[in-house]
Amino acid sequence: MKLQAYLFYTLLAGFFLLNSQSQGQDTVTTPARPNIVFIIADDLGWADVDFHGGNVPTPNLKQLLDEGMGLRQHYVAPVCSPTRAGFMTGRYWSRFGITTPTNSLALPFNTVTVAKALKKSAYNTCITGKWHLGSKAEWGPNHFGFDHSYGSMAGGVTPWSHFYKKGPYSTTWHRNEKLFSEQGHVTDLLAKEAVTWIEKQKDDTPFFLYVPLTAVHLPIREPQTLLDRVPKEITGEVARHYAACILHLDDAVGQIVAAVEKSGKKDNTLIIFTSDNGGSTAENNDTKYPNIKDDCPNGALTGNNLPLRGKKGDLYEGGTRVPTIVRWPGKIAAGSSSETPVHIVDWMPTFCSLAGYPADQSKLKWDGTNLWPLLSGKGSLPARSLYSAGTSFRSQALRDGDWKLILFFAKNGNENKAELFNLATDLNEKNNLTSTEPNKLAELRKKLKKLAANDRDALAPKS
Repeated sequence: MKLQAYLFYTLLAGFFLLNSQSQGQDTVTTPARPNIVFIIADDLGWADVDFHGGNVPTPNLKQLLDEGMGLRQHYVAPVCSPTRAGFMTGRYWSRFGITTPTNSLALPFNTVTVAKALKKSAYNTCITGKWHLGSKAEWGPNHFGFDHSYGSMAGGVTPWSHFYKKGPYSTTWHRNEKLFSEQGHVTDLLAKEAVTWIEKQKDDTPFFLYVPLTAVHLPIREPQTLLDRVPKEITGEVARHYAACILHLDDAVGQIVAAVEKSGKKDNTLIIFTSDNGGSTAENNDTKYPNIKDDCPNGALTGNNLPLRGKKGDLYEGGTRVPTIVRWPGKIAAGSSSETPVHIVDWMPTFCSLAGYPADQSKLKWDGTNLWPLLSGKGSLPARSLYSAGTSFRSQALRDGDWKLILFFAKNGNENKAELFNLATDLNEKNNLTSTEPNKLAELRKKLKKLAANDRDALAPKS
């Protein structure tokens, strides 16, 4: 049945994908049915990677970039669960009422996720890493389209003992929604599971591997072998552990990429690397986490988002613009880059287009668009605005061309501040133009209000 389904969807893909599925895009022939590996770091800042000026070597990511395309304006949510909800659904996280990290059920069970769509298209599907869209087993990833799941059902965990924050979801380490414990550093374990799963894949069935790593999320403590590799000019205990965590992340990416290449599937595998939000400067040894044999160092994390303004939790560029790389040899030009603004919600439409999934927009209600014309270098994207709701709906942002509007709200829901920036001339978001550009302010307010009207239109049942 697997082989029959594979052949059927291959033919279907050839029929549906003679051109882009998204209205307004140039006609572009789309290659069908690649394997897909989507790796997402946790709290990795814009300049935490060496190719954005960071002081920690990231050679595996750099090689991936040299062999693929850098998306230099890739937007995500300012915190983790919202980004994951947007990725999984192709819809803005605020439609599900998700604007903060959540352990409650995030998505209605009937939601067509990217994993469900690809599974229906005869893909094998796997997640190895952090789920954080419902931290009970009955809300876990196997209920949302994944054949195989492993890692943390909740959020970031202690590096060696693998516990989430103290409370009902603290014990969270699982395989296929069955809780268990094991020894080892979280980054090593997640990479090993991904590699092992890749090695088991057959040539006659495409696969979708989602790897939401927990690096570089707090609390961190790295082994001495990695600390010994940290450049000597980086000083301070937390700073050195943070740098070692970046090295560890880079090594994990290298192992996963090597597994794809060793399997002989390099030329038909699309690999994406990104982060779920900007870098953090929070206290590393967070007392909300149980410190069981982890002995994490005290001090603030050294997440680096420069030259962008802001950090994790902010709708400024430093909180929402993240390092992003896309590689598919022979299909995406090596060493290329794009300055076109794109969004985490674009990946589901892109993957479904490549897989030949017969998308019904009236049911899926995607906010994202198919990126293939942009990635292939053979087309362009339609003109559009990108919307983001901030933490607890206390802020909203709209990116429209070079312009960006951020609105801030009081607890009673009333707007108390507006900021308008032209990112073409003010990447650092220092010059608020609301008083000098009233017409542009009014235009963007109207566009933002229209998109925000869809907030909370797909809430999960209360848990």
